Amino acid sequence: MKAVIQRVINSSVSIDGKIVSAIEKGYMILLGVEQGDTKEEADKLVKKIPLLRIFEDENGKMNLSCLDVDGEILVVSQFTLSADCSHGRRPSFIKAAPPDEANELYEYFVEGLRKSGVKKVLTGEFGADMKVSLINDGPVTIILESKELK
Repeated sequence: MKAVIQRVINSSVSIDGKIVSAIEKGYMILLGVEQGDTKEEADKLVKKIPLLRIFEDENGKMNLSCLDVDGEILVVSQFTLSADCSHGRRPSFIKAAPPDEANELYEYFVEGLRKSGVKKVLTGEFGADMKVSLINDGPVTIILESKELK
């Protein structure tokens, strides 16, 4: 699994011109599920992300977590994170998990975040044509790959 975490002032997802989810200060997470990913890998990300210290403390140091600042999280499924661009000019998405498998792990990941103590965890709509808006704070963007986490 790959997670692109952006520290945001706010973020929202629109479908067909209507806002379906919106958060204030927190994380906007793009989540890509690849073939062979497991619930154990999702658990690693869930354990790491709410406690990731990327919010500034009173001294301007990134020392506070999403839980510390009472932050919110918006999770958007993003199969294109599995793009292989090593050959030619058209990306291959062969590494992406099949939709049913990807959605199951996506939902599992979201439920794990909800149980972690985060104030609010919202989502986009799996498989929909979404328009994602955000104001990246910093900008701060962190990329996590579950296979690399201990």
